[in-house]
Amino acid sequence: GLPPALPALPLELTVLYNSLLFATGASDSAIQGEAEGIRQGLLRVLEACGACGQGLSTEELWQKVLQEVTVEELQAPLHRLGALQAAWWLAASRLGSAAGLFRLLSNAEDPRRARCSEGENELLYLLKAWRVPAEVASLPLVQSAEDLKEILCTAAAFLQGLQELEAGNFPTALSLLQEAAGGFCSKKVLAQIYTCLGCCAQRMGKPQTALQHLKRALQVDFQCLPALSHAAAVYHELGETEAELQALALLYEALEKKTPAAASSGPYFLIRTELLVHTPILASLLRHRHPSEVKYLLAQRCLQDGRVADAVEHYLDFLALLQEGLQQQVPLDGGSALPRIPEVFLEAASALEQAGRHQDAITVCEEVISRTTDLIPRMLRVEERLEQPECPSPEAGLAGGLLSQKKESLCCLAWRAAGYLHQGWAWAKLGESKEAVTQFSRECLEDAVSRSVCLSMPESLLPEVEVLQKIRLLSLIGRGAQFLELGRHKEALLDFQHGLQILPGDPAAASYLVQALWKLNRKQEAAARWQKFSQSPAGEDGQQEGQGRPFPLYLVSCLKQAMFPHSASLARSIGDYLGTTSRDPSS
Repeated sequence: GLPPALPALPLELTVLYNSLLFATGASDSAIQGEAEGIRQGLLRVLEACGACGQGLSTEELWQKVLQEVTVEELQAPLHRLGALQAAWWLAASRLGSAAGLFRLLSNAEDPRRARCSEGENELLYLLKAWRVPAEVASLPLVQSAEDLKEILCTAAAFLQGLQELEAGNFPTALSLLQEAAGGFCSKKVLAQIYTCLGCCAQRMGKPQTALQHLKRALQVDFQCLPALSHAAAVYHELGETEAELQALALLYEALEKKTPAAASSGPYFLIRTELLVHTPILASLLRHRHPSEVKYLLAQRCLQDGRVADAVEHYLDFLALLQEGLQQQVPLDGGSALPRIPEVFLEAASALEQAGRHQDAITVCEEVISRTTDLIPRMLRVEERLEQPECPSPEAGLAGGLLSQKKESLCCLAWRAAGYLHQGWAWAKLGESKEAVTQFSRECLEDAVSRSVCLSMPESLLPEVEVLQKIRLLSLIGRGAQFLELGRHKEALLDFQHGLQILPGDPAAASYLVQALWKLNRKQEAAARWQKFSQSPAGEDGQQEGQGRPFPLYLVSCLKQAMFPHSASLARSIGDYLGTTSRDPSS
């Protein structure tokens, strides 16, 4: 409450500097908001010099103080306070304000040092050009201005590198992040910078360079688990499955142990780089995965690579985690590696089936069927008018909600249909052809047809409809194959014909159709069909991956099981038949 006095102001500003440092260091959390104490200090400086700064913004206040206050004894305290103000602005990503302040600080000493050359980073140039004021023994500081300058340089390079990375300017981002890596920071922050360098190199299409940076991050701080997660992603991109699985296994083990953070071995500073850099992109790059996400990735990668036994083990571990309330622990948002829960169950069933555990696969599918049945409406119509209009209107929100409901209903319908499909193949493998026919004949055929009426469906629903159509085709092939086993060749022929109506040109359905005709002694028709099919270019059907979209992982094993297994022997039989008929046309 005392009026400001010029002789006491150097001490007052130094006390303000130290107290703000203590307050920030004690909270040990990211700096946020405005430094009101600095503003009040500047107003007292102006008041002591007979000027007024009320109503001015913080930037305008600094400009007025540095241009009008020429008292020599106040220059050093003001410069230190300016560095502290820059820390607040960097923490708020107000890089322009920070650059403007250091331009003023440099102009106050030497206008020539406030100009940087073209192509040079202005903020970093101004920070490096700023001359740190000499310390006075009678006014001790809790953190020297020289240390604060080094931390500001590191934070400025780090922040700008992240901004350029987010904007897609990768070469510039790489240069700035490398500058930050050579700066003044803790091992924890250095590991984070190397992790960001790895992500930048990966986006530049340089996976080997990315791995070098990510390995360096782990060497600096072995607890930087996001680096291990990104390394697994790079190995996946390179197709190095063994290395990817090792990285994921190490990551899962580390997350399960929950090792406490190691104490910093370096000097402790009240203002630190980690308090200044807290942007959304950094949080995204350094997101710690939940152990269950990593467990799922292990299961998924093993299944994709054909490591069925390992996949089964990981999927069963994951399903056990589900029983412990996993859905409450992990937000199933865009950043999560987890798919929808029914898809995980179906993938687990696929793994169990491939491992020969057919009864277990049937049980897992039954769980999916029982959970999704009540979520499917009695009649599901998908019409063009449900597509959201381009112009927003009250009706647009309603249409969007209806579209979302239809999409969810189609997903539930596909999941349940896939459950019956897997059960059908499982029963077939157990030698129970009649039970297999029953499962293939369930809702994925008759009921699905009655519930799903597709009339010029919206583009956004095409993936779900394509998956459902593929499941129907696979069910028809599966049931037809079982009819052939049971000697019911006419019924088998009808199924294969229906399948080709759903997906014309499908090689499996076409091959099975030829076999059914052959078994019905319609050899001439079978031979004609076979010749036509054999002459069409491979993959002409164009529908195997839904207009370029891969089908879900849980369908891959069904696609393999639906492949026609007797192509060579059927081709020989037809070849012999054609050879005979060419020699004896009357036959």
